[in-house]
Amino acid sequence: MKLGAEAGEPGLRERKKQLTRDSLIRSAISLFTEQGYEKTTVDEIVTAVNVSPRTFFRYFAGKEDVALAPVTEIDERVLELLAQRPPSEGPLDALRGSVRETWADVKEQTERISGVTALARILRIVETAPGLSAAHAQRTMAFEERLGREIARREGVDYDTDPRPKLVVAVFTAVTRVASRCWGLDEDADLDAVAQTIEDHFDLLLPTLEGPWVPQVPH
Repeated sequence: MKLGAEAGEPGLRERKKQLTRDSLIRSAISLFTEQGYEKTTVDEIVTAVNVSPRTFFRYFAGKEDVALAPVTEIDERVLELLAQRPPSEGPLDALRGSVRETWADVKEQTERISGVTALARILRIVETAPGLSAAHAQRTMAFEERLGREIARREGVDYDTDPRPKLVVAVFTAVTRVASRCWGLDEDADLDAVAQTIEDHFDLLLPTLEGPWVPQVPH
């Protein structure tokens, strides 16, 4: 019996840690939305969750980390899945497939932290908070380089001398950025709508580049 209890303890501890981390993220996003990113303090975040600042810093380096945590988790999942895509897939198809799988997996994460509205709020906060916007841009650059290096590895080319991995990633991130801004403005968006918006924008990519353009009929 003792062995069974001990065997279950690590799982219970991990669940408690996850709950604390998710509560801190929810608290932070709520406060950032209500009073602004710059005006919110770590002390206010931990008070809302009834934990100590020491507990906060076990999970996050600061406000920047907790604010961008939902986005960072998605980025890491995309990278993980990209490394697992079939070698026969072309670079852009592999990236698109990784995003598709990520959004299929991300439902659990977004439900834990108050759904897709949490992600939409973070996108709006990033757009309006200069300090967070700069941090997000820096992290995005690092993420794009990691994507490019993985594409280069998959294709057997040198990332530092061959421009193609960087070019593919630049196109890919432009598509996802435009799509994210579209649904980020919609408080009522759900996860299926997010995934479909990204797919629709990828479908528009080649016709947009090749032309000629046909006027879009508003939905």
